Amino acid sequence: MKVLSVLKKLISHRHPLRLKWHHAKAWFAAWCNGYPARKLTVIGITGTDGKTTTVSMVAHILEHAGVRCGALSTAFVKVDDETQWNATQKTSPSPFIIQSFLKRLTENNCTHAVLEVSSHGLVQGRLNDTWPKIAGITNTTPEHLDYHGTMEQYRRDKGILFRLLNGTGTKILNRDDDSYVPYLSIPTASTVTYSRTTYADLWLTNEQANAQSMRATLHSSGETDTTNLELSIPGDFNLENALCAIGCARAAGVELHTCLEALKTFKGVAGRFESIDEGQPFSVYVDFTVTPAAYEKTLTTLRQMIAPGKRILVLTGSCGDRMREKRPKIGRICSTLADVVVVTNEDPYTEDPECIIEEVWTGMNRSECDAYKIFDRREAMRFLLRKAQPGDAVIFCAKGSDTTMWTAKGQIPWNEREITRELLRHWNKL
Repeated sequence: MKVLSVLKKLISHRHPLRLKWHHAKAWFAAWCNGYPARKLTVIGITGTDGKTTTVSMVAHILEHAGVRCGALSTAFVKVDDETQWNATQKTSPSPFIIQSFLKRLTENNCTHAVLEVSSHGLVQGRLNDTWPKIAGITNTTPEHLDYHGTMEQYRRDKGILFRLLNGTGTKILNRDDDSYVPYLSIPTASTVTYSRTTYADLWLTNEQANAQSMRATLHSSGETDTTNLELSIPGDFNLENALCAIGCARAAGVELHTCLEALKTFKGVAGRFESIDEGQPFSVYVDFTVTPAAYEKTLTTLRQMIAPGKRILVLTGSCGDRMREKRPKIGRICSTLADVVVVTNEDPYTEDPECIIEEVWTGMNRSECDAYKIFDRREAMRFLLRKAQPGDAVIFCAKGSDTTMWTAKGQIPWNEREITRELLRHWNKL
């Protein structure tokens, strides 16, 4: 094991030898499990933000249509009607886990698999021998550039998913995203486009939002009539996720009206802009917001949801061992879009958590908000709940549905959703 650790330090992440090793493991994992993807219709979904929700939406639509399916995402593992949390907390885990999951689906007589796909997993071949027939993209914004180097390379690496279609299958593209043109050129049998701003195969007008739901007029190419897209979850960014999900489900043979009926009953994903209500006089959300673009979308949406004069109180931070340059950007966005900001410990991994907090802090414009640094995350949560007033909105960002926190000593138990509920039950005594 010591030799392996030394080799990992000496050989870069993208060195051909290291990548060949990853690809060899992926082939061996598929062989050991009997190449289960051959018996399945595999749908892969990648992107920077919104992947987990979109995967869940697609699985929900398929289930509503009577299709036996499974889904593997950062937050959960679903096999037919059984759902468990993803203990690895990895978007694309080891190929042995992926292939074992696909084998479980075949053993449970499932016909479809929906996979959340990471850029790391694509580069390292973890999705090899899954032979997707449908591939969708949510969006691409700066993330993991410590691994990919540039946005151009990041997008090329995401594009591997569409190349796995091998010139067949269907790709679902976001016409509003900068990735649209380069991905459009990747050969596939068919392409479905979607947009919230312009003409596409699926596009929206008349968007309407409130604190509990979203609604818009859906236009579909080839059809003269429009219809209503209704979601029982908040967040206008979820309209984008829904369009991608509809595109994937239609490519899998589900009728449009069935997709729309299913999405009316979609309740969201735990830890993704999840409302936590224990009777307190203000709203509280737990979310997986981690990228600067996601912070901007989330906080802008939250501002639209609260009454004039009410405040947004946000808990923020940043993950260790990756993309340090985003930390001050997150601080700046939070200080601009929120009223009260607490910077705290998140998942430091091997870094000094105090240094991470300071790097987020350097980006903040403290003249635009009330800003605080509180190292202990539970105490930071308690502090924000004490500060909240009736009608305000409190959001705890980054941990979402995670059940652990990564530290230099390894993983420690941390369930933000349960901790939030516990604190709110005693809110009057905080």
